[in-house]
Amino acid sequence: MRPQVLDEVLGQSHLLGTGKTLRQALDMGHMHSMLFWGPPGTGKTTLARMIAGYAHAEFTSLSAVLSGVKDIRLAIDKARMNRQQHDRATILFVDEVHRFNKAQQDAFLPHVEDGTITFIGATTENPSFELNNALLSRVRVYVLKSLDQESILQLIDRALTDSERGLGARSLVMEPECRQLLAQAADGDARYALNMLEIASDIAESSEGKETITLSVLKDVVSGGVRRFDKGGDAFYDQISALHKSVRGSSPDGALYWLARMLDGGCDPLYIARRLLRMASEDIGNADPRALQICLSAWDVQERLGSPEGELALAQAVVYLACAAKSNAVYTAFKSAMKDASQYGSVNVPLHLRNAPTKLMKSLDYGKDYRYAHNDENAYAAGERYFPDEMPEQQYYFPVDRGLEIKIAEKLKYLRELDEKARKKGKS
Repeated sequence: MRPQVLDEVLGQSHLLGTGKTLRQALDMGHMHSMLFWGPPGTGKTTLARMIAGYAHAEFTSLSAVLSGVKDIRLAIDKARMNRQQHDRATILFVDEVHRFNKAQQDAFLPHVEDGTITFIGATTENPSFELNNALLSRVRVYVLKSLDQESILQLIDRALTDSERGLGARSLVMEPECRQLLAQAADGDARYALNMLEIASDIAESSEGKETITLSVLKDVVSGGVRRFDKGGDAFYDQISALHKSVRGSSPDGALYWLARMLDGGCDPLYIARRLLRMASEDIGNADPRALQICLSAWDVQERLGSPEGELALAQAVVYLACAAKSNAVYTAFKSAMKDASQYGSVNVPLHLRNAPTKLMKSLDYGKDYRYAHNDENAYAAGERYFPDEMPEQQYYFPVDRGLEIKIAEKLKYLRELDEKARKKGKS
């Protein structure tokens, strides 16, 4: 059921619709090096083959999983021979191109430059991270989308009625509920939908000369499928980003959805627990210090009880984080302090802040004139300086007017007023 012409391709109208750049290039038979980036089963290999047909070019395919530099050289030699002996262009298609290392990717560059090959790569991974800049600068990146359910339903109907390439000759009957179940289970993957349909057709129930794909049969076939979640890949980081941003945006419902998506896709719950602690510090901080403890408790429950009890504790923590008062004041303060630590280098600790456990250290004035805060009124040494002599005093922490940080801000304002009074008194 692989599409033979552009109009048979489903779900990629943003690339192949009338007036789109790729469609115009193919209709005119013009080729250029390109990269197809998209989830499995969206038509990357199909489009590459189709481009070769439209351009009347030789199609050579390599798999980055199985091929090495030697295979690349053989393909280049074959392409050069086609050009010299038959005046025929060659499209070199590399599936899963992100699996090639830097040296293997570099092997294509001179041959793309001199026109020996038109390079087409396919990848499920973000090319910004997985491909060399040199190769990326020589290709046009096209992003393919997961097929929506309507497109999958069209694909199923086409496969059931096409008697030459599909299952049309068998007069299969498919219960209406089955179409929707299969389209949903495919999760945007055309290849998965066709594979499951073929398996279901092989075990269809026969009665009175008809073969029927029943709901019970199809449920058995598609059971065990999970949503797309490639640990360490784009879907993984996109979903944890969505969870984090939902928490930061105070959307408990959105946060719960992305938590469920990640767990449904097979994400390690302990990874989520670790990331929730980060959210508690980065986006809530001292506006609600309880958030950190609730996340630690959820992590503990997950480790002690596992699934599903632990996952419920994670859900509780996610909802609490989303509903809590938000502050990134500690996060931004820490970044600023780290920047100064790097900028000022290894400046000395002022003598009055140094510890003096030995007589020698005391003789060198370590700890001299240090004011023990508990001995001062309100346990605060007003006017004391805690920065190195070589750098000015800084204010990194600016509490927000939300949650507990309202009280913290009031306290710090009061202490700074005491500092100002003490310094004015010292000058006078």
